[in-house]
Amino acid sequence: MNVEVTSLPGIGVRKEFSLTRVARRIGVVDHRDGGTDLIFTKIDDPDTTVQVPLSDGEARTLASLLGAPRLVAQLQEEHRDLDGVSTRSLPVLPDSPYAGRRLGETEMRTRTLASIVAVLRAGQVHPSPGPEFGFLGGDMVVIVGTTAGLDAAASILSDG
Repeated sequence: MNVEVTSLPGIGVRKEFSLTRVARRIGVVDHRDGGTDLIFTKIDDPDTTVQVPLSDGEARTLASLLGAPRLVAQLQEEHRDLDGVSTRSLPVLPDSPYAGRRLGETEMRTRTLASIVAVLRAGQVHPSPGPEFGFLGGDMVVIVGTTAGLDAAASILSDG
């Protein structure tokens, strides 16, 4: 996949690639001031660009939504032959009792026998987070365990 990177003097950097099935381009503009815009354009017609400014939280959430399924699919493939082992991604919603708290406070492994193997935040993977890792609303937590353990983990992250 070729990503075209274009410097936008005084603004920032535009990064985009082609979606060949729909004859469009999609990407982001990273502003010098730290802002991020999602962009969507017809191929060969930059005048049709739709530009959507994203808040920091929206950008983090979108990045996690895009990154989590790939990571979970990879882990599911690796655990395919292990009976009783499943992988799931679960959100830490802004109103979660654990948003702003440390992973160790969840007592996830003790309470569910499931293991948090990664946290996705703003497009970044934090592998094997330790008990001191602090959750933020918008994080996507990747957990491995039994189906019952994963259901219990979802309940803990949403209800405490």
